[in-house]
Parts: sequence; structure tokens; C-alpha cells
Amino acid sequence: MKRRDFVTLVGGAAAWPFAAHAQYAVPVIGYLNGASQSEFPHLLAGFRKGLTEAGYAEGRNVTLEYRYADGRYDRLPALAADLVSRNVSVIVATAGTPTIRAAKAATSKIPIVFVIGSDPVAFGIVASLNRPGGNITGITLVASETAAKRLGLLLELIPVNAAIAVLANPNNPVSEPQLRELQTAARSLGRELFVLKASTESDLATAFQMMEQEHIGGLIVAADPFFDDRRAQVVMLAAKYKVPACYVRNDFVKEGGLMSYGPDATDAFRQAGMYTGRILKGEKPSDLPVMQPTKFALSINLSTAKSLALTLPPTLIARADEVIE
Repeated sequence: MKRRDFVTLVGGAAAWPFAAHAQYAVPVIGYLNGASQSEFPHLLAGFRKGLTEAGYAEGRNVTLEYRYADGRYDRLPALAADLVSRNVSVIVATAGTPTIRAAKAATSKIPIVFVIGSDPVAFGIVASLNRPGGNITGITLVASETAAKRLGLLLELIPVNAAIAVLANPNNPVSEPQLRELQTAARSLGRELFVLKASTESDLATAFQMMEQEHIGGLIVAADPFFDDRRAQVVMLAAKYKVPACYVRNDFVKEGGLMSYGPDATDAFRQAGMYTGRILKGEKPSDLPVMQPTKFALSINLSTAKSLALTLPPTLIARADEVIE
């Protein structure tokens, strides 16, 4: 064998392990969340389940880098930029439209999978549901589109002349379409809707004090990570001021809230995990249509209803998917 051929052979053999390592390197997923790490572990579990169904398991053949904003949206751009600087394989953006916008602004190359509570087309996140375009796709929970349904359910429980309020976070753009739908629904029923805004814990206390002053008889809590993170405080204030309230997530009901109606969020995160796995295998976000929920659930806390001296119609209880005694 000629020396040149031998050197080439040895050099190629030496390089092969490095090439193989690069080819089979464990991918890294950046998990960007607008809420806090301690909130909604079942949603993260749903995401991991979807990853597993797609053939990936954290710690085995995929790594996750977690970034949480703790409800402080001003932190999101820096957190998103940090994930981009680490050259992650996919960014998963959840818990609020500001989270998704921060991820999208940070990169046009790294694939992004989102879970959003409203219409991603209306907010300019994607071009269309069927053809999202660019480097982004995901799952919509259409929380704003179910706002009128929550109002209707609440009206079944309170007196016909009771004043109604909605609690919304002015710092979250997803609040606006929810408010529009609620205002439209309230007007169609000849009801006035008071809008109370809160983006800090002190705002929450002030909002409930205003409800007492205005003799509010029923409350709709808008979908928002800020309220999700502080659901114990929101539920406690609703109990303190004896205000019947309807929420999006059943987590509020499990902690003592009266009622919730919304999509199956855990399953939505499972779908996000599956999409992430498919992208890791080579599919393009632009080829994956934005998925919409098909399952919605009504949850009622009978103990809370009793403490509020509410008489629940038997037909409403029969329609509930979850009844907490």
C-alpha cells in the first residue's frame, strides 16, 4: 500500500467517529414559558408524553433547556435570545402570546412550536392555520373563542339582574379578543359588562375591592398566564368577596374556584410534543398545519357553590365533565 493511500485511510478512520458524533448528537429543545416553573406540571408532562410518542425521551435521546418568565413578559426577549445563542434544535413557546412573539422575533431559522390561547392568524403569528409558513407552527386553544360560552354558563347561576365583570391583564394582547367577544355576547343579552384590569398582585386586590363597590354578582377571569400563576390568590379573593367566578382552566376549580370551561390543555401540550418530535425527525414547521382542540370540558366545584349559596340547575351538573364534591 502506498504511503499516501495509507495516510488517507487512517485519517478517514480517525475522522469517522467525530462525523458520527455530529450526525447523532443529542438534539436540544428550548422550552420557553411565560409562566413559572412550579405551575402546571401536568402540562409539561403532557408535552413529554407527546415527545415520547414521537420517539424521544428527555435524558435519553433529547435534552431540554428550560426558560421561565414567571409572568414577567419583559423578560421574554432576553430568554428567547439566550436559547437562540445556544443554537437549540427547536424552541417550544408556551403560556401567552408574548412568549410566542418573543421567540418569533428572536429567530427566523430555528423551528418554533407554540401553544396559544387564541387565533394565531389574527395575531400575525402564522399566515394561515393550514399553511403556517416560515419556521413556526403549533396548537391553538382558541380560549378567546370560548369566552362567550363561559359567560353563558355563569349567567345560568346568578340572578338575572346581577352585574357582571371580566378580569383581564392589559399587558397581554390576547385579552383584547376575549374582551371583544364578551362585550358582544353581553350586549346581545342586554347585560352590562364591567372590565377590571390587573397585571400585578396589588392590582388583583384593588380589582376585587372595586367589584365589592360595584356590587358585582358574577366574574369571568380571562385566560392569562399571570392569573394562572396566581390562581390561589384569585380563588381566595373570589371566596373572600363572595363573587361567583368562571375560569378557563380546571386547575382553578380544583383549588376552590366555582366553575371552568375550556379546551383540554394537557392534550394540546401532548400534540405540541408530537409536533416537536416530528420536526426533530426532519419535517418542516411550514408543512405542519396549526392544530385546533376538539375536546372541551366543563368543571364545577359543588362545595364552592354551596359556600356561595348558589343553587345549581340539575341540567348544568349533568352536563359537567368534572364535578368536585
